[in-house]
Amino acid sequence: MRTHLGLLAVALCLSVSVSLLSKVAPMEKPVYDKPDQVQPLKVGDKIADGLLKDVDGKDVALGELVARKPSVIIFYRGGWCPFCNLQMSQLVKIEPELADMGYQILAITPDSPESLRASLEKEKINYTLLSDPTMKVTQAFGLAYHMGDAMVAALKGYGNDIDRATGNALHELPVPAAYVVDTKGAIHFLYYNPDFKVRVNPQELMLAAKRALG
Repeated sequence: MRTHLGLLAVALCLSVSVSLLSKVAPMEKPVYDKPDQVQPLKVGDKIADGLLKDVDGKDVALGELVARKPSVIIFYRGGWCPFCNLQMSQLVKIEPELADMGYQILAITPDSPESLRASLEKEKINYTLLSDPTMKVTQAFGLAYHMGDAMVAALKGYGNDIDRATGNALHELPVPAAYVVDTKGAIHFLYYNPDFKVRVNPQELMLAAKRALG
């Protein structure tokens, strides 16, 4: 009888410990195998923090940037992607109005800092581009997936050398996404789509930003 009670007590303690751990340290999100498997952070969650690199290659903490201003956070595949470049151009057009509302745009990509600088000059971008070379921040947001060898080869066939653009051989990309967050890191809006050809409508993003302030 004592043995059974002892085992029950141990089981209860383990159950409580696991419950507490799950609240303190949520399970780390994986790098998914396919774009349609991703499970991004959603409205009501707090953003994942982590180190990124600016165009000069200096480390910057996402949490510190967000604490300064309400933010529109964009995850995009890279400057080699025509659909990303179209989105970047659309953001250039709405950035002044977002800035008047008090927002900053933080656009995160696997591209290396050197590739970021090229994108800045090509697209005449005046908002912040950030490199996630390890993909840890993208992974923590639940957006990272691994490209198969066939996809890497196909992109290379189109003249897109992913290893060169990112400066690594991780072969990971984000599912394109857009977040609106406040200075405490709370998420007020999320748009993502496993189909990389489809991006958030700029006017929908503007409306979400206005609502988050209200």
